[in-house]
Amino acid sequence: MRSTLKILVIFVVTLTLCDGSRVLELTDKFAEIRRDGGHWLVMFYAPWCGHCKRLEPIWGHIAQTLYKTNIRVAKIDCTRFTGLAKEFGINGFPTIKFFKVDQDFTYNGDRTKEDIVNFALRMSSPPVQEITRPDSFVNIKSSNNVFFLYVGQREGPLWESYVQNAVKLQQYAFFYATSFDVASQHVTIEGDPAAMVCKENSCYFYTVESDADLDHINSTLNKWINEERFETFPKITRGNIHEIFHTKKYVVIAIVEENKLQQISPEMLEFRDMVESVIRKNRDKYHKHFQFGWIGSPELANSIAMTVLPLPYLLVLNSTTNHHHIPEDEPTQLTVDALSIFLEQIYNQSVPAYGGNSFPVRLYRTYFEARTSIGDMWKGNPVLTTVLFGLPLGFLSLILYSICCQDILDADEEDEETEPLLQHEKKE
Repeated sequence: MRSTLKILVIFVVTLTLCDGSRVLELTDKFAEIRRDGGHWLVMFYAPWCGHCKRLEPIWGHIAQTLYKTNIRVAKIDCTRFTGLAKEFGINGFPTIKFFKVDQDFTYNGDRTKEDIVNFALRMSSPPVQEITRPDSFVNIKSSNNVFFLYVGQREGPLWESYVQNAVKLQQYAFFYATSFDVASQHVTIEGDPAAMVCKENSCYFYTVESDADLDHINSTLNKWINEERFETFPKITRGNIHEIFHTKKYVVIAIVEENKLQQISPEMLEFRDMVESVIRKNRDKYHKHFQFGWIGSPELANSIAMTVLPLPYLLVLNSTTNHHHIPEDEPTQLTVDALSIFLEQIYNQSVPAYGGNSFPVRLYRTYFEARTSIGDMWKGNPVLTTVLFGLPLGFLSLILYSICCQDILDADEEDEETEPLLQHEKKE
């Protein structure tokens, strides 16, 4: 038993060392090195940053995963190389950037291994990747929940627009192109050229008028791609919520709470599944105007609504105005029919809207988030919170006290000097 445990410990330590060795520690010479070419995935960090420390083990796994690719995974200590951080416009930690020759791209998604690896693989490949074999199509479909596909000859306004949009949106989605013969073995296609999104074992086509010019196709295709580049019912986080807002739709969010093991209670899971069933069964009806999803972190939803919401709950956001809507019914009593009626009322603008993006609302949201953060700090570590806020307040009190007391002391000194003069005048 002891020998087995010893071997296991040695294996784990060796694996950890291997993971650590895959991450390159860069210096201020990186600005020169990157000009020599190659692809770099770099984390800009600060040793004191808690978010950086949480990302550290994930970064090691990312380096291990990408070790046999043409992508070099590295990190830079911005407290040591401040000039480099300033050169690349680093304003927060950690910041993840992908470099290739004279371009750099900032990653804004979730800090998970899968999402960051996919980002790096997309950026290291051509904007539009070729599919030449039917079995390659099967592999791509099994490894990507969402990807875009162009079918047909590499010419004409649709192809030009598809390439332009792929270049713009390469950070966020995979774009492929193939021939009619390869695609027709997996998808029913009426004709080519065609553009489609393959999502969760289904394909949906982009439609355009036959006489449309390049400008019209560019605008409509870009809008369509932004509407379709998310799963039907994605998990919404702080990392992707701003990207989901690019759909310009109403965002229907089922709010539940995950524990540390990312598990959901049966009651909340039933509510989430009910909301998901609405879009799954009625995609044609709701997909054009509504993007469905769910949140497992109530803090994010509370920040949006600027209040502490009960759980489970339903929130609908207007991604263009930042207003939100809440149902009158208790969420636990909300049925599929009641939710459908509620969505119709939102689309018809016949239900109350809250929040928005006005200055008073933004000011109150800042206050609410600050109050919530301090409350969370107090629950987590009341002693540290007392020290952090007590010391500055104590110093401020001393400063104010000294200022006020100085005036009183000055007044007392003046009274003491005046009193003998008055007594002298009385004697005279």
